[in-house]
Amino acid sequence: MKRVTAIGGIFFKCKDPEQVNEWYKIHLGLPTSPYGAKFDWKEADSDKKGYTLWSPFKESTQYFEPSSKEFMINYHVENIEALVEELKKEGVTVLDEVATYEYGKFVHILDPEGNKIELFEPAGE
Repeated sequence: MKRVTAIGGIFFKCKDPEQVNEWYKIHLGLPTSPYGAKFDWKEADSDKKGYTLWSPFKESTQYFEPSSKEFMINYHVENIEALVEELKKEGVTVLDEVATYEYGKFVHILDPEGNKIELFEPAGE
């Protein structure tokens, strides 16, 4: 079974996400929006398309909890429900149930150092 297929996003805490977005837009040319920046890509030797998000969050966000880290990484996965079952059998801490939205499915896990990880199966995969 395939597990992680790509890095789906880099999320980090900052004091002022709007200012950070604007700074990266002006100085580094990132195509920012209120949600950060989206980088589209295509898998090598395939027509399969994907994207990676870069997104600053307010430093007061609780979205990264229970991790106390300033960042969270989102990974693209395939067959998220089967993967969650395998991870549970392997003793991995699964923080929530798989949530389904029109654009894909999400679940959160912890690595051995308590870093919260977001797993994402984009719709259509």
